[in-house]
Amino acid sequence: MPEQQPFRVAVRKFAPFEAHMQKLWAAYCAHSGCQLPAEFVAMDLHPLHQSLLTDKGLETGAWDVAHINTDWLPEAQAAGALLDLTPLIDQNPPADFPQGWSPSLLGMQAYGDTTLGLPFHDGPECLIYRKDLFDSPLEQAAFAQQHGRALRPPTTWEELQQVARFFHRPEQNLYGFVAAGYPDGHNTVFDFCLHLWTRGGQLHDGQGRLQIDSEAARAGLSYYRQLLRDQAAIHPQSMLYESVQAGQAFARGEAALMINWFGFAAVCEVDAACPVRGKVDITAVPRGENTVGSSASLNVYWLYAIAAGSRHQDVAYDFIRFAVSAENDKRLTLEGGIGCRLSTWHDADINAQVPYYHKLAELHEKAETLPQKANWAQLAAVIDEVVLQALNTDLPVAELLAAGQAKINALEHAPDHV
Repeated sequence: MPEQQPFRVAVRKFAPFEAHMQKLWAAYCAHSGCQLPAEFVAMDLHPLHQSLLTDKGLETGAWDVAHINTDWLPEAQAAGALLDLTPLIDQNPPADFPQGWSPSLLGMQAYGDTTLGLPFHDGPECLIYRKDLFDSPLEQAAFAQQHGRALRPPTTWEELQQVARFFHRPEQNLYGFVAAGYPDGHNTVFDFCLHLWTRGGQLHDGQGRLQIDSEAARAGLSYYRQLLRDQAAIHPQSMLYESVQAGQAFARGEAALMINWFGFAAVCEVDAACPVRGKVDITAVPRGENTVGSSASLNVYWLYAIAAGSRHQDVAYDFIRFAVSAENDKRLTLEGGIGCRLSTWHDADINAQVPYYHKLAELHEKAETLPQKANWAQLAAVIDEVVLQALNTDLPVAELLAAGQAKINALEHAPDHV
């Protein structure tokens, strides 16, 4: 019978998420009396996207609930892969919905009158740094002697590389900057966008078409190429690390600087065994040098979503409604995720443990979003290829971007593009 089929949840692979989901299900069953057996399957980004969307696991009922990020929503919406939560929310809304959340965490899952998910995990990109190194009088004196200026968290890309070189000490297993250069269609694409935006560029041509062949893109990609090749500044595993692994390297004390999601700073504070606990702070992403650019962040967040093919839709909604309660949102944060409720952002316990938590709201004010296109995964793959060619060959950046733009134009003009 369908009731005997296990309740299956696709989880973004990250130890705090995995631990939280297991505890959450146990708490939910104790709360509701649910006796369904449950399976939680943790996957990295590529396998997760493959299972949910490419292999149509959301449509076929292979999954009941999934962690899905906002990059993938247009594709999921076009395929009809997710259950519309609006009728369920109207009948039995989560506590304090919608006013309990920032509007920046409710917009991307809304398509007309439909709602495709509830916020799970947040945390825009930012510059994460070792404040103990920057606050050290010895380091400050040495830096001032070398560079003739005060040591401070970098506000421009040029300053970032200068500071990264200063702190680059391989013999101490300390590197200046750790990047997430692994080619998974996400990390390098996000970095490309940040370098474009912080140099005054835009990712569109004003007519809704994706535009990567621009002066800002050429400047940004040229800088990114030489930064990731700078062996006097960069963590040697950067091209093998995706964002979680880069965050883990920083948490082990292997880097002075990192641009990554806010959550990879916060997890350093909630893990009592973390070597850099109490030694971390965050600030805005640097801007371009002598340009019209300003700091920018990227708002990509994760949702709880219900599969259109789920055989347990009532349980699924009841579960995610339970999951997004104020209490459970706070628990996620204490596990090492980033809760999405305003109450969590302003919680005294959370801010006592993670003293920069209050900066989340400020990051959201500068956060850009990626184009809402159903074929974004294909478009992102083109950007990923361009960036990887820039990193792994000596072909001119202008040539690579022009070739990438031609591929994007072909995809944009395909008859089924959205």
